[in-house]
Amino acid sequence: MMNKNSIPGLLSSCTLAIAALVSVGCTSMKEPASTSVAVSKAAVDNAAGADGAQFAPVEMAAAREKMARANQAMATKDYKTALALADAAQVDAKLAQSKANSAKAQAVSDALQEDLRVLREELARANNSKLP
Repeated sequence: MMNKNSIPGLLSSCTLAIAALVSVGCTSMKEPASTSVAVSKAAVDNAAGADGAQFAPVEMAAAREKMARANQAMATKDYKTALALADAAQVDAKLAQSKANSAKAQAVSDALQEDLRVLREELARANNSKLP
């Protein structure tokens, strides 16, 4: 039979076991969150380098804001929130980079089309001047 002194000891042991499990659960989220924050920071930097702020300012602002919040969550050891925000920032950054790359490609295409138009006009003029 248990005596009265063993109940507080049992409760204390249970409390310690629960705290240990929670601690292990929280630290197991730290590594994926840290990795995700680092990868997302690189994605934001890449998007900025691709002129994402110029061609996709809304997406870049969203990515930067989410990265700032992810860093704050890491500082407060809220790894689940940090992971979610970092992943969302990465998506926004990749969208911004894609929009920037698309806009640049469109500009190149437009310039080529204009060059072709000018060449056709010059060719037509040259052909007209050779007619008797």
